[in-house]
Amino acid sequence: MRRVAAFLRFWWEFVAGDDWRSAAGLAAALGLCALLAHEAVTAWWLLPLAVVALLADSLRRAIRRSR
Repeated sequence: MRRVAAFLRFWWEFVAGDDWRSAAGLAAALGLCALLAHEAVTAWWLLPLAVVALLADSLRRAIRRSR
């Protein structure tokens, strides 16, 4: 059981890392992109916009914390 817990902890740290909000936002963007693609909507533009928005939000929060 310890190996399973260690394996899950590794993946949590690898995916979420220091900022779980960015990981959750990216997962939501991937899900929305998949949903749009399933509905035959061109969705290539969604992920770059999501990455830029998530990066800007992450930087804004980091700057706010450093003050």
